[in-house]
Amino acid sequence: MKHFLNKFSIQNNLVTSVCNYLKENRLKKAISILYAAPEPVPYSLYAHLFLICSLNHAIVEARKVESHLVSFSPTPPQFLLNRAIECYGKCGFLNDARELFDEMPHRDGGSWNAMLTAYSQNGFSNKALELFLSMNQAEILANEITYASVLGSCAADLELNLSRQIHVLILKRGFCGNVILESSLVDVYGKCKVMSDARLMFDEIQNKNVVSWNVIVRRYLEVGNGEEAVRMFFKMLSADIRPLNFTFANAVIACSHFSALKEAMQIHGIITKNNFDGDEVVVGSLIDTYIKCRKLEYARKIFDQPGKRDLISWTCILFGYAKSGRIGEAHEFFSEMPERNIISWNGMLAGYTCSLLWEEAYDFAILMRRTTKDIDHVTLGLLLNVCTGLSDVYLGKQVHGFIYRHGFSSNIIVSNALLDMYCKCGNIRSARVWFYVMSRWRDIVSWNALLTSYASRGQNEQVMTFFSEMQWETRPSEFTFGILLTACANIFDIDRGKQIHGFMIRNGFEIDVVTKGALVNMYSKCRWVEYAMRVFKKASSHDVVLWNSIVFGCCHNGRGREVVDLFSLMEKEGIKPDNVTFHGILLACICEGLVKLGTQYFDSMSNKYCIIPRLEHYECMIELYSRYGCMKELENFVKRMPVDPTVPMLRKIFDVCRNHGYVQLGEWAAKQLDLSLNVVNSK
Repeated sequence: MKHFLNKFSIQNNLVTSVCNYLKENRLKKAISILYAAPEPVPYSLYAHLFLICSLNHAIVEARKVESHLVSFSPTPPQFLLNRAIECYGKCGFLNDARELFDEMPHRDGGSWNAMLTAYSQNGFSNKALELFLSMNQAEILANEITYASVLGSCAADLELNLSRQIHVLILKRGFCGNVILESSLVDVYGKCKVMSDARLMFDEIQNKNVVSWNVIVRRYLEVGNGEEAVRMFFKMLSADIRPLNFTFANAVIACSHFSALKEAMQIHGIITKNNFDGDEVVVGSLIDTYIKCRKLEYARKIFDQPGKRDLISWTCILFGYAKSGRIGEAHEFFSEMPERNIISWNGMLAGYTCSLLWEEAYDFAILMRRTTKDIDHVTLGLLLNVCTGLSDVYLGKQVHGFIYRHGFSSNIIVSNALLDMYCKCGNIRSARVWFYVMSRWRDIVSWNALLTSYASRGQNEQVMTFFSEMQWETRPSEFTFGILLTACANIFDIDRGKQIHGFMIRNGFEIDVVTKGALVNMYSKCRWVEYAMRVFKKASSHDVVLWNSIVFGCCHNGRGREVVDLFSLMEKEGIKPDNVTFHGILLACICEGLVKLGTQYFDSMSNKYCIIPRLEHYECMIELYSRYGCMKELENFVKRMPVDPTVPMLRKIFDVCRNHGYVQLGEWAAKQLDLSLNVVNSK
């Protein structure tokens, strides 16, 4: 009896000592006392120690607790081993967790859940899914915690099919009223881009909470449906749910996707009413959205408020000035920044390149190299753009050397920028060599860059050869087909053009408005204008570029009357013509001899459509009046021209005056022609 009392007293003192050190936040000291003690402690204390170790990520102390536990209890209680697995998982030491899990003589649902959660929380979603399948094979019934962990892993790995199977299991087990699991299903369907299923699941949730709403808003934003994201945000407010800071941020960013300034300002007002205008995440989103909506002054007002200036906000404003072409203000703002990171430097450099200020961009790049050692793949891509803008292939090769020495060669963005630089600087040999060096990591962008380079040089047969090679490696894009169809048009290869058109249809490629324009152009140049018209009429929407393609297609095929009809239809559809459209119309008038109508169209350019005529329009009018002998109209037109006639114009005027005996205008044209030629010769 005395021995028992002494043992109880020692254990009680040990527990008291450990607890006192824990109260003083001296975890290491508490564990060292426990580890050295020759006596066990109550199981509840072990559980408490595992919890504290997990909160402090104290892996060494956790191992000591487990060692002490198994030393005095060869078969510890199941719940304590589960707590140990959870602790190792939260400390990020999955090998320890899995080793303990595998050594357990018996496992319950809590053991499996602990291991699953450990894998999920540490980003090992594939291992979590493998473990879940093993759990099913072992006929261990999963609970809500299990399903929540597995759905998180499915979302990380975009495992849509497995998610659907788990959804069925959740329904069978009667967990369909669990808002956490239902929100997780919305999340996984959204991440897998199946928004119809995500929305269906969301609508079935009876008791939607703030997390449910945040998930649906976020997922609509991620799939690019900003309108629906904003609509769901306002529905959330109608349901009297107070948004989280991330919900506000997502809704504001969604407004920027479709330039919804009015909605953004409404959300801004709600943010202020709910006292979120001091939150860094929300403020950063507001600044970014106002900049994207081209309201830089609004963004600057928020930035200038006290306490709103973090590095992200500074960088957003800098990008705003740079992208708006306000380079002077951007540079001044950049100089005022209290600290800078690589994004700030890249933003300023991007501003110079967007404004085509190549010399200034080069000087800034030198300053950047002297000031900071932080250079990333974005910097190198911008530097290669500068080399392209300067047409300086020698400088580009220096950048290439830096890329090679610092291990950026395999970065696809840098590699493609380097290939583009060689192509646009005309060094096709170096481009070809680098293209083959890239063979292990190149993508569709690489192929398109090379195809564009050969097409721009008129090497259309080579373009077709490369396309054949390309199909062994990657799937072409709509942009690829635009290049190929242009090449077919240039060499009048209707057979290959029709094959490419058929290839697109058979393989389910989306034929967008740009590709339709290329098809119209190809069929028109190859004298298959009926096919061109068929493609045009099948288009669900017509922009001005597509209209211009069919207008010029009809002109090239001598069908000017149809151009006039097309222009009338274009006006009825509310499509505003541009200078290219009027060039095509005037060519059609020349083709059909429509002098009076051509004059009306030319006058309407400035009077009705506010389009300033260009040289090609003046050339068309001179050709129209000359070809059909309208000498009085020609004289009046030439005298009213706000620009001096070019040498070809003067020669045309002189020739037609000589043919029609129109002496006065002919003498004037001869005199002007002599003056123009003398000026050219003196240069």
